[in-house]
Amino acid sequence: MCGIVAASSYRNIVPILLEGLRRLEYRGYDSCGIAVVSEGKLQRSRSVSRVNELAERVEKEALEGLYGIAHTRWATHGAPEINNTHPHFSHEEIAVVHNGIIENFEDLRSELKEKGYQFVSQTDSEVIVHLVHSLYQGNLCEAVKQAVKRLRGAYAIALTSKKEPGRIVASRMAAPLVAGFGQGENFVTSDPLALAGVTDQFVYLEDGDVVSFNTQKVEVWERVGDSYQIVNRKLVKVNGDTSQITLGKYDHYMQKEIFEQPRAIADTLEGVQSVSASIFGHEAPNMFKRLKRILVLACGTSYYAGMLAKYWIESFARVPCDVEIASEYRYRSSVADPETLVLGISQSGETADTIAALKHAKNLGMDMSMTICNVATSAMVKMTRAHYITRAGVEVGVASTKAFTTQLIALYLMSLAIAKTKGYLTEEKEKEAIRMMRHLPEAMLAVLSKEGEIQEWAHYFASKNNALFLGRGTHYPIALEGALKLKEISYIHAEGYPAGELKHGPLALVDANMPIVTVAPNDDLIEKLKSNMQEVRARKGELFVFADSDAQVESSDGVHVLKMPENYGDLSPVLHVVALQLLAYHTAVAKGTDVDKPRNLAKSVTVE
Repeated sequence: MCGIVAASSYRNIVPILLEGLRRLEYRGYDSCGIAVVSEGKLQRSRSVSRVNELAERVEKEALEGLYGIAHTRWATHGAPEINNTHPHFSHEEIAVVHNGIIENFEDLRSELKEKGYQFVSQTDSEVIVHLVHSLYQGNLCEAVKQAVKRLRGAYAIALTSKKEPGRIVASRMAAPLVAGFGQGENFVTSDPLALAGVTDQFVYLEDGDVVSFNTQKVEVWERVGDSYQIVNRKLVKVNGDTSQITLGKYDHYMQKEIFEQPRAIADTLEGVQSVSASIFGHEAPNMFKRLKRILVLACGTSYYAGMLAKYWIESFARVPCDVEIASEYRYRSSVADPETLVLGISQSGETADTIAALKHAKNLGMDMSMTICNVATSAMVKMTRAHYITRAGVEVGVASTKAFTTQLIALYLMSLAIAKTKGYLTEEKEKEAIRMMRHLPEAMLAVLSKEGEIQEWAHYFASKNNALFLGRGTHYPIALEGALKLKEISYIHAEGYPAGELKHGPLALVDANMPIVTVAPNDDLIEKLKSNMQEVRARKGELFVFADSDAQVESSDGVHVLKMPENYGDLSPVLHVVALQLLAYHTAVAKGTDVDKPRNLAKSVTVE
């Protein structure tokens, strides 16, 4: 969600800023812009199309400069129109780009209007640049320090002024921002990936920090009470793998990332020779012993991962587990239990709702906390006492694929580790679980080999407006995830249901025009699932069944069956979701939608 790149350099920084924006496209956006100071003038170019279109404009306008700021915007306040597109100016002297939401912008806007400031956008962001301008007395850093004290909400901002050549000032609060260090040039960005190949030296800014830099010097100011002091933040080397942001032989990043899942699973399991609580951090063994309940907090796809983990945790470790949508949890009265482990799940580790929910749980007195995410340097990792970092690598497609399946592997490991700590995991079960996890990438390849068959199904789905996804037991969350993927990228309305719920409402929707996707593993519920499928066929519903090879489900009139590999036991959901990802992907391709950047959605949701 939104992206920032800013630079001060000895060379023309426009190509660096544009390439940085391209690498941030995965976060989701609907407009983009760039501003530089050239020959003492603040100049900008903006677009409500893609970065490539912005680049064409920049080339026509011959925009060049040694320092400047750039942005991809995901619209919140105000539609994706040019006037609302960043960067925003004040008096053609100061420019700002902003990620996040300023909650008190209306009060600030009224105050600034009384002072004579003219607003040309509907955004909350424009108040920032006018506020800074109103406080400016020749020192941009000091003006920003004073301005951010008055901002309420979440923000990452970067500003520049034509009055201070080479100077960039930035700040963050509850939104990611890092400073990058180069030779004769320095940067800030919302994601180090934006600067892959430019620099690998970064400082992760903390909430309240203000950073001021030019080509030669970077100063980080820490807020202490109502004042600021210079602080030395740890310099971190971040190896940006540019190969992960190139398509290679694939048509879309989502397709590439679906096929990267066997490697991502293997990487996530690297070094895991046995089940141990210690792999989740040195505090995890004591917390696993102490806990009597688990509370999972997550959003979207990560929430469905938590729903599946509930089955594993309660089955293996015999510990009650609650799964809550993070954006809802802190807005209701809940019963706090200090013996509850609070687990946050997030791809980015910067999900605003999940961070807020974790803080709320801690404020209620639940001090045992843990994170599962894909970014070791993220806010959620820093704020929790234990963690497991998945190794999915960069995920560019907005619809999560490999981040989800690696989350499942981490959650499966955690469930086993808690069970072992509690004395419920036998040596035989542990060995079998490790063996199955090690073999999982190979089993995934067998599912991926079915792409051609799934692609044929996709052409049928592309002409439909609705679909139902059915699953039972551990495959119910997988049905939910399959439905989410289809609606995210193909814009077909889809819902996931426990198959046993058909008679309690959804069956009213079933007719000859309603495709019903069914996840049919050969498990203890297969016979009940077959009965649910008969209910569908009796209403002329068209069934598309992903069935294990030994599930004894065969194709017939109105029943299309794709045979999966052999039943994979506890990890069967991880294989079935790969097939559902391929179905969603090829349906979207058949419809001609923007697969990697679906409308209205953002990769990293850093605002509430």
